[in-house]
Amino acid sequence: MNRLLAVLTALVVACRPHTADEGPSSAAREPRLPTGRSLDPAGVTSPVGQMPLGIALSPDGRRVVLILGGWLDHGIQVVDLRGRVTQTLPQSASFVGLAFSTDGRTLYASGGNTDVVYRYRWTGDTANLEDSIVLAPRAPRADGTHYPAGLALSADGRSLYVAEDLADSLAVVDLASNAVVQRLATGRYPYGVAVGTDGTVFVSNWGASALSVFAPAGGGRLATAPAIAAGRHPSALVMNDSGTRLFVASGSTDRVAVVDTRARRVLTTLLDPPPAGPDEGTTPDALALSADGTRLFAAEADANAVAVFELSPATADVATATRSDRLAGRVPVGWYPTALLVRGDTLLVANGKGAGTHPNPSHVRSFGERDTTYTLGQIAGSMTIVPAARASGAELAALTQRVAHANRWDEPRPSGPSYPPFEHVIYVLRENRTYDQVLGDLTQADGDTAIVMFGRGVTPNAHALVERYGIFDRFFVNAEVSADGHNWSMAAYATDYTQKTAPINYYDRGGRSYDFQGENRGQVPDDDVAEPGSGYLWDLAARARIDFANFGEFTREERGGGADSVWWYRGLKAFLAAHTDTTYPGWNLEIRDQRRADVWLANLRRWVTAGRMPALQIVYLPQDHTSGAAAGAPTPRAMVADNDLALGRIVEALSHSPFWKSTVVFVMEDDAQNGPDHVDSHRSPLLVISPYTRGGVLHRFTNTTDALRTMEEILHLDALSQFDHYGRPLRDVWRDTPDTAPFTALTPSVPLDERNPARGRAARDSRRLDLSAVDAADMDLFNRVLWMAVKGEQAVYPGTHRMSALEARRSQ
Repeated sequence: MNRLLAVLTALVVACRPHTADEGPSSAAREPRLPTGRSLDPAGVTSPVGQMPLGIALSPDGRRVVLILGGWLDHGIQVVDLRGRVTQTLPQSASFVGLAFSTDGRTLYASGGNTDVVYRYRWTGDTANLEDSIVLAPRAPRADGTHYPAGLALSADGRSLYVAEDLADSLAVVDLASNAVVQRLATGRYPYGVAVGTDGTVFVSNWGASALSVFAPAGGGRLATAPAIAAGRHPSALVMNDSGTRLFVASGSTDRVAVVDTRARRVLTTLLDPPPAGPDEGTTPDALALSADGTRLFAAEADANAVAVFELSPATADVATATRSDRLAGRVPVGWYPTALLVRGDTLLVANGKGAGTHPNPSHVRSFGERDTTYTLGQIAGSMTIVPAARASGAELAALTQRVAHANRWDEPRPSGPSYPPFEHVIYVLRENRTYDQVLGDLTQADGDTAIVMFGRGVTPNAHALVERYGIFDRFFVNAEVSADGHNWSMAAYATDYTQKTAPINYYDRGGRSYDFQGENRGQVPDDDVAEPGSGYLWDLAARARIDFANFGEFTREERGGGADSVWWYRGLKAFLAAHTDTTYPGWNLEIRDQRRADVWLANLRRWVTAGRMPALQIVYLPQDHTSGAAAGAPTPRAMVADNDLALGRIVEALSHSPFWKSTVVFVMEDDAQNGPDHVDSHRSPLLVISPYTRGGVLHRFTNTTDALRTMEEILHLDALSQFDHYGRPLRDVWRDTPDTAPFTALTPSVPLDERNPARGRAARDSRRLDLSAVDAADMDLFNRVLWMAVKGEQAVYPGTHRMSALEARRSQ
């Protein structure tokens, strides 16, 4: 653990643009995060384990306890008030819940996929595991079915209330017997639990739009009471000391509902949006109250800040409150704050993603488990300690300005020449490649030839296209993995549900279903727990009433009925389904991208005949994901070559069509998780293809949401979140006079039918990979298999690459 802390400290120092005492400077403009934002935390920020999801203050106020739910780190950490980790206790699994007993001698921690609540004996300033409370029987090595989340104690300390996130229930545990004595139905994905002074229990439902309410029924039991509509997908809860006000966070709408617990209704709603643009993108996901109850603090996960609300007497239910429920200001903290406490004049904030990302791979290990070359292994948490809970006036204004500066909110909206006369945008989405893997052999740009895996011989079309239309060697995906990647790529945003559960989903013992592309628990829900409040790119098309066509994105493979049944592909959202080509395969690595190209080309021929093509298209080409070294499957080189040729054929046909002069094609990866890159684990290929794209090497920083903003501006669409609203669109890459010469697709030198051998270490390791669904496989192992399959089993997996001064300048 000491080695982990040393490494995380180095990352914190490396990724902070200036010291905590400095004001805004030009350094804070540098996009140190793949989201395009920078960090400028106030106070002191120290490293902790991965993705802290919950925080609790020790009974004597001298320690805080964090519960970790990252890709590598599960368990609890004890941290002193200087930010120093004093104790780390791993668990097999964990989630958001932490609670001290009423006598302060016991600490309860959610066990997530283990279906238990761990019980620790708290002595002095340390925790020692005592036993666990079993919520439901579970076979050895089987996934849990209840998944404890938020925890709360009854006022008398005799009962523990447990939100069971996957069972849609509240468990009532009798602490004398350690037995579940009652289980009551909640809404979907219950998250937080709060208990009123009269014994009423309130449960937030992450996948619904209401609070479940349970009234005391005597004998330690509860009775179901009417639910309270309290905003979309409520998560974090905090109750005032008198139990009369319950504050409820709705992260995907940038709102906090205030519930009058006696009247059982929403009294008012506190608004927490960015300064401009859609009301989506600050993401309040944790709450705390000042000691006197007149100030509410909300961790703004996507603003890397804590919002400060000054409450009115009616909202606070405190006669001495003097304000009017306004957002008074913001305090800058670390990347993606997830939990917070107030202790006197000090804010203690747990940041889920810590300090930023860096080149990969490296060979540092966390908790002694797996190598952190993988992108989720790089994400390390932090804790910010800042004496700003009472900040006001000029002090709070200065802190607020630092938040605005780091988020680029204080910049004027980009202006410049109008776009070329585009009428059509084709958005091609692919899977998981880094820039260096594919384009690192381009000597005219910033690549590392040592880690190229799919160079010119495998991807001749990508090479020819970027050399003609532009090499973006500082393009970053916003996402870490496909779970958030498809959401960032389609919604310019990923919800708090996605961000908090994706690392656990990819964890070996995570036990959660892949809920991030239109399905929840393997079914298509009426209310998708992961869906952003503003919707997706196709919802913008619907609102603008422009023609739209979808090929493969957010679809589900289904079999039609009858003896001659065939597979078809259903869009998983209502508007999407109505505009999806049901013959175009979505995720299925057994289907070549040549077949996908064939389907799209058949549509193009119909559009040419009709003289009309949809203004916006989404085209999914997933084969560059590859099947690793699975015995008998196409080799990774063959699958990437297949993907490359499909892209080449699409561009060739388009360039010979009457739509060529009015069309621009954007080609991106949803994430960059499956490969090394010497600049950053998020750097990835970007292709912007049109007769008006001027070409050359472009070193300017750009990312997924900048590209989305460009598409939106071309098609006169609104923004989806603060990330595309404040994005830096590509207004500077166009030529005045079009080059309408058609493109000719190139045939890769790798045979598309090249197959993996049946034997060898890579083939053996591939048997452990589940490729039946998006990112179901262990991606860390997958990356190593991929390296062996391409480079040979004796090739050394690459080590850390340091960013040069030139690279640092180019990332600005």
